Amino acid sequence: MIQQHLWQIYHTDIPEFIRSIAETPAMQRLKDIGMNCGCEYTSFPLFIGLQKYSRFNHSIGVGLIVWHFTHDIRQTVAALLHDISTPVFAHVIDFMNGDHERQESTESRTTEFIDASEELQVCLAHEQLTTADVDDYHRFPIADNDTPRLSADRLEYTMGNIVNYGIGSREDVAMWYDDIEVGQNEEEIDELMFCHPDMALGFGMATLQTSAIYVDDQDRYAMQMLARLIKKHSERGVITIDDLYTGESQVIQQLMDDKEARADWLRYRKLHTMSPIATPYSEPLAVPAKKRFIDPYIKGEGRLSSISNSFRQSLDLFLRQSFEHKICGE
Repeated sequence: MIQQHLWQIYHTDIPEFIRSIAETPAMQRLKDIGMNCGCEYTSFPLFIGLQKYSRFNHSIGVGLIVWHFTHDIRQTVAALLHDISTPVFAHVIDFMNGDHERQESTESRTTEFIDASEELQVCLAHEQLTTADVDDYHRFPIADNDTPRLSADRLEYTMGNIVNYGIGSREDVAMWYDDIEVGQNEEEIDELMFCHPDMALGFGMATLQTSAIYVDDQDRYAMQMLARLIKKHSERGVITIDDLYTGESQVIQQLMDDKEARADWLRYRKLHTMSPIATPYSEPLAVPAKKRFIDPYIKGEGRLSSISNSFRQSLDLFLRQSFEHKICGE
């Protein structure tokens, strides 16, 4: 699987404490939660043929990146557990909650999930850690920070998608990764940053291609339609809120076991093109979305946008993109 190849790039070995945590049921559940938010179940061209990319693989990758650059167990475990409470179809549930643009509504149960796992508590105790030490990775700027800065979380899913979408190769990712180190940014805060402008530019331009996919009409339409499907059949009692915190295979089977839900799910699976005309099973939508992007920092020189005209112009074009137009799929 694609991300296991990238683990070797992030760090040459997997420390035993990461292995132990990864083997807990709470972490294993994430193997059945995808990174593409349910879009990979459609027939849209953007998502056909993608290799499986799970929240489990992403989480291990983020943990390895933090360990590689900090060798700090507390920060690494916080990074490793940052997606522990991710529901099925991930940010689709944020769409269902009306949180299209922040996509943070599903983060609130992290502490609850860590506390509830006896196996995780044993692992934490072995490392002399508590839930409070590791339930908020936002405290550690190498693990997470605000857009447009580069953090382990943002770096991992970006590099994973660069390879998975065919934007760049594993060799490209390895080359960029080798140019990154920890330094202090313009606000004197630790950040993952590049040593050379040409490496930052190659990475930065590739990231803008992934950013465009995250807000593409196909992506936004699929997420909104799946959010409506989940909400409809939650209200019908086909699935419960607790079911959303199991695995995608289970929830899909529950939908398939109900006649009306099965028809809706199979219709969702057939989505394959965007159309200006509504059909009996679709409707025009104006769906906003979070604009995810990275403006890499180059050590001793500043943000890439301040030294590269081509990157700045491409970034400005992306940021000016409007979501006011209506979209319709079939």
